[in-house]
Amino acid sequence: MKPVLALVGRPNVGKSTLFNRLTRSRDAIVADFAGLTRDRHYGDGRQGAHEFIVIDTGGFEPDATSGIYREMAKQTRQAVAEADVVIFVVDARAGLSAQDHDIANFLRRLGKPTLLAANKAEGMQAGAQLSEFFELGLGEVYPISAAHGQGIRSLVELALEPLNLAGPLDDAGEVDSGLIKLAVAGRPNVGKSTLINTWLGEERLVAFDLPGTTRDAITVPFERNGQRFELIDTAGLRRKGKVFEAIEKFSVVKTLQAIGTANVVLLLLDATQGVTDQDAHIAGYILESGRAVVLAVNKWDAVDEYQRELVQRSIETRLPFLKFAAVHVISAQKRQGLGPVWLSIAQAHKAATCKMSTPVLTRVLLEAVQFQSPKRAGMFRPKLRYAHQGGMNPPVIVIHGNSLEHVTDAYKRFLEGRFRKEFNLTGTPLRIELKTSQNPYVDKA
Repeated sequence: MKPVLALVGRPNVGKSTLFNRLTRSRDAIVADFAGLTRDRHYGDGRQGAHEFIVIDTGGFEPDATSGIYREMAKQTRQAVAEADVVIFVVDARAGLSAQDHDIANFLRRLGKPTLLAANKAEGMQAGAQLSEFFELGLGEVYPISAAHGQGIRSLVELALEPLNLAGPLDDAGEVDSGLIKLAVAGRPNVGKSTLINTWLGEERLVAFDLPGTTRDAITVPFERNGQRFELIDTAGLRRKGKVFEAIEKFSVVKTLQAIGTANVVLLLLDATQGVTDQDAHIAGYILESGRAVVLAVNKWDAVDEYQRELVQRSIETRLPFLKFAAVHVISAQKRQGLGPVWLSIAQAHKAATCKMSTPVLTRVLLEAVQFQSPKRAGMFRPKLRYAHQGGMNPPVIVIHGNSLEHVTDAYKRFLEGRFRKEFNLTGTPLRIELKTSQNPYVDKA
């Protein structure tokens, strides 16, 4: 499981800038005024061999009792509850504030591992100018500059150190052919636990008509027709701590961790509600993670013909990036439509782990080029010469040639369709990498 780092602090101390630095992205909006971030924001970070999840939060006012600041405080408490380590960000240039004291008191009572990071400390002396932050009682003060990248690597190393990460984290890309890790993901109350109980033939998991009944990621061994599975029921919130009041019954972190460790993900949708924003976010993360995926629409027996048409249309319009995935309609409670789901899960796993020979890949590539050449770019037309497999789960196809930087996204999609048809790659993402050969005479001109 990936460790989780939560960024906490008062408004405008640079949490979102630090989030972008850790995730090497621009996902969090950054501007020079307070209160821009309000919801929790999740992203993936990596340092060396270790991957981790980062949570960006809005400005934290622990004692806020009304308005938007109360809602932002709820979001931050949720992030802290989900985190393994909290990074408390303060503003080294603005100095200590009463709000910093309130946040420090909250974190001390919680007792979770916390690092105190003094941001915007570029050009400042670490001693005298930062000494006032020792008043917070959180130990050593670590000067950093999120904008300039100073001190970030050391800060992450310190954050990951107490988690006893001995080596690279588990990678679902390393496939054990005898075991399929199957994660059941979806929004609260779509019937994930009910489905697993139906598969197992017993009340193994608590299922109840209340969103978020599941409070942690549950792993259940299962065997079907001689094939071993490890079923992962993605979680709701972790159990309540003494100082934590449950805010929302859905833990994004646990779902992301379960998806990251799975070989195949069954994304469960609710026929009574259609495809929501949350469904689309989960689906997007599955695609980014490169996991094989099967879609199942639960509670199909509870909707009429009109609603069924709306659901099918919403899948086509809101999840067009999962066109490669099989879609099934089921009723977990009434055990309807479950057989075909297992066939699609097996097919998705087979496609994600299939071995593609270089001669066949090259033949398909050359046939595709003969059928439709890539678009000319100026004086040059990309020349695609041969292809080989570069990885699996998800399958990666590496294409070699000349001037491949001019190959358009549309042409890559055309090639993807050809490879999918040849190798029957249903249910898995497919990644195509282009490598341009170097001209051996470029330096001899």
